Amino acid sequence: MTAAGTWPLVPSVIALLAALVAILFAGGALARTADELADRTGMGEAVAGALLLGAVTSLPGIATTIIGSVRQDAEFALANPIGGIAVQTVWLAIADLLYRRSNIEHAAASLENVLQSLVLVALLCLPVVAYATPDLTVLWVHPASLLIPVIYLYGLVLLRRLRREPMWIARRTADTRQDVPAPTPSDVSLRRLWFRLAALAAVVAATGYLIGQGGLGVVAASGLPSGFVGFTLTTAITSLPELITLIAAIRIGALTLGIGNILGGNAFDSLMILLADGTYRSGSIYSEANLSGLLFTGMTTLMTATLAAGLIIRERRGVGFEGIAIPAIYVATVALLLIRPG
Repeated sequence: MTAAGTWPLVPSVIALLAALVAILFAGGALARTADELADRTGMGEAVAGALLLGAVTSLPGIATTIIGSVRQDAEFALANPIGGIAVQTVWLAIADLLYRRSNIEHAAASLENVLQSLVLVALLCLPVVAYATPDLTVLWVHPASLLIPVIYLYGLVLLRRLRREPMWIARRTADTRQDVPAPTPSDVSLRRLWFRLAALAAVVAATGYLIGQGGLGVVAASGLPSGFVGFTLTTAITSLPELITLIAAIRIGALTLGIGNILGGNAFDSLMILLADGTYRSGSIYSEANLSGLLFTGMTTLMTATLAAGLIIRERRGVGFEGIAIPAIYVATVALLLIRPG
């Protein structure tokens, strides 16, 4: 038996597989389009990764989060954006294995990416405050949720200021890959590039409905905790655009774009927390979610801080301490979600 409006198990699994195929189709094209737009507009790979790829690849997670919130599953709705940040951070550890020349955080030395990771740590602190004060609301939304877009937008202001007038410079080494425009841009018009990006975004966004419905169907049919399914299964699928575009960026040598995509997507995912809180009309969503949300929020913050340290230390070997620590923290989080009581 499934709840009203929830799909049975088999259609749910089919929906998740269909979303996976669509994401695989669109991911590589997204990376190439964003890389050329970064060159043609002068915004740079880190900013293009944060704004263009980060926003587009987060679209499936937006739809999944809204579906969980509207269906009044607070744990599922919160687990999706925060779980997406965690999984996407793990993707960087996978990228370290794929990029054999050196550590990818070393090769893609970028102060913009360091700043983005620090802004993300600040954004993740806000849900922790909300979990501690769940009954504090403005209308039905927690004030901490309302602060998320404020800090996100101010982070973009700082990012722009840093690119314009950097006060620190990462030391160049033989393994550093510089963000330089392609010497021979394609003859595709800028307008057509923007249109292509919008079309790919529509394809990626459509997968979010399938993932949301499919994920809730798996929850209902399997009896697994919705927070666990949201933190692992659905976020693994909604985060695949980031993985695919990251791999594509590595293949074309746009390393800064790839890391900017992950960090920008993570920061954009934090905006979904406000979306989840705003569409959960029974009150603050934090008053209904259990302590598993506090667990995966804290552990995801730890993963992000570890990534920031890796970007600063810049170990040169293929897999640095962050490439080992980040997956280990994620595995520990999943294990704790399974064994914790309630």
